[in-house]
Amino acid sequence: MSNKVIIVGSGNAAMCAGIAALEGGADVLMLEKADEALAGGNTKYTAGAMRFAYDDGAALMPLLRDPDDARLPDTDFGSYTAQKFGEDLLGFNEGRDLSEEQVKLIEQSGDVMRWLAQQGVTFEPIYSRQSFEKDGKHVFWGGLTLAALDEGVGLFEMELAAFERLGGRIRYEAGVTGLAHENGNVTGVMIGDEQIMADAVILASGGFEASEEMRVKYIGPDWAHAKVRGTPHNTGDGLQMALAAGAMEYGLYSGCHATPMDLHMADFGGLHLPPGERKNYRKISYFLGVMLNAEGERFVDEGANFRNYTYAQFGRAVLEQPGHFAWQVFDSKVFDLLYGEYSFHDAHFVEAETLEELADLMQGVVAKAAGVTLAQFNDAVMQDVEFDPTALDGKGTQGIALPKSNWAQRIDQAPYRAFPVTGGITFTYGGLKVDEDGSVLSTEGAKIDGLYACGEIVGGVFFGGYPGGSGLTSGAVFGRAAGQGAARSG
Repeated sequence: MSNKVIIVGSGNAAMCAGIAALEGGADVLMLEKADEALAGGNTKYTAGAMRFAYDDGAALMPLLRDPDDARLPDTDFGSYTAQKFGEDLLGFNEGRDLSEEQVKLIEQSGDVMRWLAQQGVTFEPIYSRQSFEKDGKHVFWGGLTLAALDEGVGLFEMELAAFERLGGRIRYEAGVTGLAHENGNVTGVMIGDEQIMADAVILASGGFEASEEMRVKYIGPDWAHAKVRGTPHNTGDGLQMALAAGAMEYGLYSGCHATPMDLHMADFGGLHLPPGERKNYRKISYFLGVMLNAEGERFVDEGANFRNYTYAQFGRAVLEQPGHFAWQVFDSKVFDLLYGEYSFHDAHFVEAETLEELADLMQGVVAKAAGVTLAQFNDAVMQDVEFDPTALDGKGTQGIALPKSNWAQRIDQAPYRAFPVTGGITFTYGGLKVDEDGSVLSTEGAKIDGLYACGEIVGGVFFGGYPGGSGLTSGAVFGRAAGQGAARSG
C-alpha cells in the first residue's frame, strides 16, 4: 500500500517534494492556503533564476527549452564550479564554515536541475539581466545563467503540470491550522475542525516574512516597515505548528533576504504584471551609481561585488537607514545600462540638469550634505582604470572613507536621475532543522516521526545574505529530499 503524503504549501519546494514523493509511489495531496490565483507561494514572485554548479556551457544544453537558440554559438557561459559556489556562500556566512545544509545545496544543485529537466521543467539563458555584449559575444557573469520561461510563474506552472501528470492532487483555500498527533508522531493535519490523516506531512509553507509581528520579534523593529515582496500568506503558520510539536529552532532567525525596492510600491505587488515586468519594482542597478541616505551620505560600497552577491544585503542596509529609505543616483552615461525596471512606467524618480538641483528634489534628504558627498565621490574616482561592467573592473575610488571598489565613474553628465528605494523582504532565514531525508528534528535532535520540511522553512541554508538564484535551487534540493523521505516513511 502506498504512503499517503500531505504537503502544506504549493511553491517550488512543495512541488519538488510532491513530484519526488509521487515518483516514490506515494499518494500525494497538496494543501494550499491561498486561492488558485495566488497559489505557488513566493515562487510566482521570483524571476525564476536558479544557481547551480556546472562545468561549462555544454552542461547547460540539456536544460534548455530551446537548444537551437541562434545566440548560443556566440555565448560564453563560463563555468561555475562547486568550489566557487562554496566560496560565494562563505562570503555571506559572516565567519561561519559551510553548514551541512549549504554543502548539500552545492553538491546536489546540478543534479536537481537535471532531474527537473527530466520532469519537463526547462530553462532559458538570462541574456537580459546576466550578460553583457563584449567583442561580439554574450558574456555571462556572476555564475547565474538560467531561469524558467515566464519567470517564477512559468516555473510554478511547469512544476504543477509535472505534479498533476504524475497523479498529484491539489486543494486550494485549504489553510492548515494544526498538526494531528498520536503518541508523539505526526499523523495528519487539521483544517479548522477537519482532520486529514496521512503517513507523512511535509511542511513547505514558507517563512514568516509576511507577519509583521514575527518580523519585529525576530529581526527587529525596523522590519515593521519592510515592503513584503512576495505572497501575503507566508505568515509563519507551519513554523509555529512545528515548534509547538517540539521541533528545534534552527538557523539565523534574525536574517532574511531583502532587496532595494521602489519606495512607493505596494506590498505583495507584481503578479498582475506580464512576464518580464514582474520584478520591475526591484531596483538593483545601484552598482552603476551611488546610494544616499536621508543624511546625504553613502552607506554601502555599491561596487563591492556583482549585484547578485550584494542586493540581498543592500536591501537590508537601505531599510535600516534613517527613515527606512535611500536614493539611488545616476548620470546619463549609464542610463542605457540600467535594468528595464528603471524605465518601467510605474518607476518613481526625479530628474535635474545639475546635481545641486537633483539634491533639492530628493525628498527627505539633507540636500547640502548630499551635494558634498557627490562632489567628494567624483573627486575620488580613479581616472586611469577602464570601466567594464562585465567584470570586477577595479575602477574604484581613492581617498574617501567609504570606497566604491568597482564600476566607479564620475557622476558628471547631465541629465541626472535619482530613484527612491526602501527594503523589500523576500524570505526569512530562520527555520527548522531537518536530516538527510528531510525529517524535522526535535529539540533533542531526534526525528519527529511523520513530519518533514523543505523550502524557506528549513534553517541553516543562508546567513548574512546569499548569491542570487540560490533560494529556488535550495527549495528544489530540499524539496526532492523531503518528498523521497516521506514516500519511504512508515
